Amino acid sequence: MNAILIIEDEIEIAELISFALKREGFCVDYCHSAQTGLQLLEQLHPSLLILDVGLPDTDGLTFLKNLRAKDFTLPVIMLTARNDEIDRILGLELGADDYVGKPFSPRELTARVKAVLKRSQLISSHLPVKILQMHSDRQQITYQEKILPLTLAEYRLLTVLLAHPKRVFSREQLLTSIFTSNHPSDARTIDTHIKSLRKKLREAGADAALIQTHRGMGYSYQEPN
Repeated sequence: MNAILIIEDEIEIAELISFALKREGFCVDYCHSAQTGLQLLEQLHPSLLILDVGLPDTDGLTFLKNLRAKDFTLPVIMLTARNDEIDRILGLELGADDYVGKPFSPRELTARVKAVLKRSQLISSHLPVKILQMHSDRQQITYQEKILPLTLAEYRLLTVLLAHPKRVFSREQLLTSIFTSNHPSDARTIDTHIKSLRKKLREAGADAALIQTHRGMGYSYQEPN
């Protein structure tokens, strides 16, 4: 059974989400502060976190950034009353999987939870790759047993490419693959991630040309014959 943790300071909203998810068979815990939330994350090891941006003891975006810095790789759905595209983009770039604005439908949020978990499970299978090795249990990719220091977005992007060698993905397809919804509107964000991935491949001693550019089309992962 998938366990969900909710960090939401508004008790009524936390209880509403909890009720909706429990009806769908999820095991749910919730709390109302970042400090308690961190303790529960370390104790419960949930499958997914629903995180409010406006917490009383810290900003949700700061909390998310600290989580990723501590190597918490679980999927995260952000809740916010803010209608600011900059906040949404920042949250997604910090490693959020989805962004839901208040007010929201419990049915929609439940559907988003299922979609994020399904995607997370689909990319978690071990993919046999000759040059780069993926370790889904740790959400790491290695080259010659060296761990590539990837951000969460870079890890997901490279995982998508590894899963389909030689297939060309457009920038928009890659955005959709690594962000469930509400992804940054500028598909050129992918170019930035690709540039960073190639730099990290070179630093690890791997060939940056493993990631191929197809002018006017997108990117692919290709190993030498």
